Amino acid sequence: MTWRPQYRSSKFRHVFGKPSTKENCYDGVPITRSVHDNHFCAVNPRFIAVITECAGGGAFLVVSLHHTGKVDPHHPRVCGHRGNVLDVKWNPFDDFSIASCSEDSTVKIWDIPKHGMVKNITVPKKDLQGHSRRVGLIEWHPTARNVLFSTAYDYKIMIWNLDTPDAVIKNPVKTIGLHSDLVLSMSFNTDGSLLATSCKDKKIRVIDPRTTTLLQEANSKTHKATKVLFLGNLKMLLSTGTSRWNHRQMALWDQDDLSVPLLEEDLDGSSGVLFPFYDPDTHMLYVAGKGDGNIRYYEISSEKPYVQFLAEYRSHLPQKGLGTMPKRGLDVCSCEVFRFYKLVTIKSLIEPLSFIVPRRSESYQEDIYPMTAGSEPAMTADEWFRGVSRGPMLMSLKPGSKISESCPALMATAPLSSEPKRYQSRQGQQEVAIIQERLETKEPKESKALNDFKERLEGIDLDKSRTGVSNGCEPQACTPPKTENELLQMFYRQQDEIRRLRDLVSQRDVRIKQLELEIKNVRNSQGAY
Repeated sequence: MTWRPQYRSSKFRHVFGKPSTKENCYDGVPITRSVHDNHFCAVNPRFIAVITECAGGGAFLVVSLHHTGKVDPHHPRVCGHRGNVLDVKWNPFDDFSIASCSEDSTVKIWDIPKHGMVKNITVPKKDLQGHSRRVGLIEWHPTARNVLFSTAYDYKIMIWNLDTPDAVIKNPVKTIGLHSDLVLSMSFNTDGSLLATSCKDKKIRVIDPRTTTLLQEANSKTHKATKVLFLGNLKMLLSTGTSRWNHRQMALWDQDDLSVPLLEEDLDGSSGVLFPFYDPDTHMLYVAGKGDGNIRYYEISSEKPYVQFLAEYRSHLPQKGLGTMPKRGLDVCSCEVFRFYKLVTIKSLIEPLSFIVPRRSESYQEDIYPMTAGSEPAMTADEWFRGVSRGPMLMSLKPGSKISESCPALMATAPLSSEPKRYQSRQGQQEVAIIQERLETKEPKESKALNDFKERLEGIDLDKSRTGVSNGCEPQACTPPKTENELLQMFYRQQDEIRRLRDLVSQRDVRIKQLELEIKNVRNSQGAY
């Protein structure tokens, strides 16, 4: 019998959580005291939105992502609801559009100014009035533009088409009435053709949202689900809840057969709700408890044992809610694979928490950053309602690359950042061919052609280095440093860039000398004949 190790090889085995320093947190935020089981926070690469505590109506705060530190207590807010705001979600295809729902039984769409908020916003762009009771949860469709799902205490899920000129929309396109109690969570599969829900009756349902038909239903006696999540393209569902002994538990389900769970695992005996977060690019699952300070993270596979525990991040600061940064907003230079924004109510603090893969090299790591969902929709709302299903438009996270493709077969194509290199090789081949042709015809001015060739090569290299993207953002988009640490980091990055450019110039000089020797050899061989 051969000995087999009990551990499995994984590039994410040593992922660790790194909390931000005090100066990079958001301090003095009056976080809501609502007991609703939501995240109360939404993040995109430009803004962070947090539901706040206020008297008379409901409001939430929108702060620029780079404005860290102490938040002005009189900072402008979005305050157009007549009741407490229960959930906010950014439009995945528009960084300046956000949806909110409230106890006043309405859902509102807001436009945020590109330069941030300078005054209170009280008039929404659109007002969705269809629910008869308070609305507790909203979700955007993952691939179709301007399709919004909302669920309320009237036990209904309503599907809205926002591609209409009307400012007030009273009739949803579809209404799903398959639930007998409050819907606690909603999750879409990759192309948005299926909707999974968890309900207060402890059942998990898989629904076709366009036909409003029930496809699968789970009613396990050993697992009472509170949150449910589609696991990307693995055709599996993950739910968190409690066991029959009231232990916090997570369960794994086959998407096509919800009769019996594939796996059940008890976590602890605490009472807070477990929030699951899944990253389909790295197949990592993060499980955070409300009121806890720890976050467990696992790696998911399609084969047994399905779930592999990696590690646990521990903190003495309990979280009330968590916002997650989209993949396109991560810092790829530091090998960051996930980022949370913890709401710490006891300190009125929002703490960014990064999960990092430790690597010695600071260059872009392609093996941990595959093509990911971008900021462009794959189809319009009308196409989706007509029955079209498409996967998300994909983009590369490589600094300087802006390619986006919707077809998986095109994922392996080279990003746009490699185009100057191919152009340079063709250009060099053309120049060498011209020089050789002149040598064959014994034209004069050989030295002039060679000098022109050198200048054109150096010009191409300088243009490439001048137009290159540093740190994953354009030079005009880089914000000036506000602290001494940021200034030092920017200085070190500039030093690295200067060293890289010097190495590039020296390599080109060597290449030019090689070409000169080749030309001399060609000339000597022609002279011998």
